[in-house]
Amino acid sequence: MVLIHRYTSDDSVSWDNFVDISKNGTFMLKRAYMDYHSDRYKDYSLMFYNDNKLVALLPASVHNYQLRSHGGLTYGGLIMSTKITVQQVLDIFDALKVFLSKNGFESLLYKRIPQIYYRYPSDEDLYALYRMGANLIRRDFSSTIYMPKKIRFSERRNRGCKLAKKNNIIVSQSTDYASYIILLSRVLKKYHNAIPVHTATELNLLAERFPKNIKLYAAFKDERMLAGVVLYITELVVHAQYIANSDDGRRVGALDVIFDYLINTQYTEIEYFDFGISTENNGLFLNDGLITQKQEFGGRGIVYDFYEIKI
Repeated sequence: MVLIHRYTSDDSVSWDNFVDISKNGTFMLKRAYMDYHSDRYKDYSLMFYNDNKLVALLPASVHNYQLRSHGGLTYGGLIMSTKITVQQVLDIFDALKVFLSKNGFESLLYKRIPQIYYRYPSDEDLYALYRMGANLIRRDFSSTIYMPKKIRFSERRNRGCKLAKKNNIIVSQSTDYASYIILLSRVLKKYHNAIPVHTATELNLLAERFPKNIKLYAAFKDERMLAGVVLYITELVVHAQYIANSDDGRRVGALDVIFDYLINTQYTEIEYFDFGISTENNGLFLNDGLITQKQEFGGRGIVYDFYEIKI
């Protein structure tokens, strides 16, 4: 029998310890990350027990009559124990549907954890979603390098690297998130009419909480930041959470040389290097400029899927 317990702050240690030993959890699903924006999202995370043993977690937030897993995260599907069986996952989804109905929810928006983050096969939820009649309502396209068998950079990217070295562009790790957010904001406004999800204060806070997982690498010319990449680092994946390149940086290959350093020098032992999505409008629009650049670095496709279950 599945017992569902709604998460409270008293459960934070149990939650985080479970994420650490789960087969598909990452630092983004730990409470110190999830709760930094608790003022913007009403948390409704759930913990699932079988025979009094914690077997799964669901990071989640309330959005009117919909439960989302999780509204403030890129992904937030079912975090599972290595001992869980597909039968138990089916029981969890059956119990979850009943639980949500009793608590007034009309639907569940489920953001699956992409497979590149799995420490062990974790597609039990995908089978359960199929059995529940879930609808795929969004699919974002991301570009990822399988690092043990990297595809070579394109000639254009290699030319950019050579140009950066000719112009004495220096790549180094930085903690100057304030300058980076200013640069990123300008780039997003000019090219995408968008703003960063995080403020400099929030990035500083998260980097202090997760110093091994969140890092900024930037390209400098005479100590002036021309380009930068904020990385989210997990056990198997280095993910480019933010990518920014100034107009001056574009002219001298600043971003090219950053990625050359990250992919071919700094993180050669990691399993995957993920550039992030290149889609908009719920995955229906593919940004050709973004995807072309990432493919020229050797990135190839993975998807971030969103499912909806009607209650």
